[in-house]
Amino acid sequence: MEFIDPAIEEYSRAFSDPESALLKELDRETHAMILQPRMLSGHLQGRFLSFISKIQRPQRILEIGTYTGYSALCLAEGLAPEGKIITLDVNEELETFTRSFFDRSEYAHQIEYRIADAKQEIPTIPGPFDFVFIDADKRNYALYFDLVIDKMNRGGIILVDNVLWSGKIVDAKAQDKSTQALRDFNQKCLDDVRVEKVLLPLRDGLLMLRVI
Repeated sequence: MEFIDPAIEEYSRAFSDPESALLKELDRETHAMILQPRMLSGHLQGRFLSFISKIQRPQRILEIGTYTGYSALCLAEGLAPEGKIITLDVNEELETFTRSFFDRSEYAHQIEYRIADAKQEIPTIPGPFDFVFIDADKRNYALYFDLVIDKMNRGGIILVDNVLWSGKIVDAKAQDKSTQALRDFNQKCLDDVRVEKVLLPLRDGLLMLRVI
């Protein structure tokens, strides 16, 4: 999952704004108590999400894949004062843990946390959205994109995580279903004239799409 020298990444963190005390606690508790803590966005990516959200000042954010809530809290930092983020996840076992951090956040009143299957839930959520963050099951990325693209405001941002998939995306020997699904998804976005796109080798790969 590392694409740059760890020392360079640590230097980058040191010269980026610090995460809040609540986010630092959430990172620590996730690593101590929750399975697969590498799924957490973490300090550097979290500051990037916050930064882009603050530029966008979105009224409505949709997040597909909450995990323990780190990325949702970062995205909420850029919400307009009356804005809202809806974050979806299927893992009921994480609900109490995650909601406890949302409830302690200054953005608690702006976060709507739903335990639901995104494939069924997204069609029930009215748009438009200014910002969508996709970080869920990789085989359904193309479906999630199709479900949200027509609900986006012009100029809206779609961010998609893990699109380099620990480097497997460029390894010809990697032919598992998740890797191939991500290859197909990346190509789908490249070919879609409705969005501008740039793929950043940040952490595990972050695809940025801007709706034209």
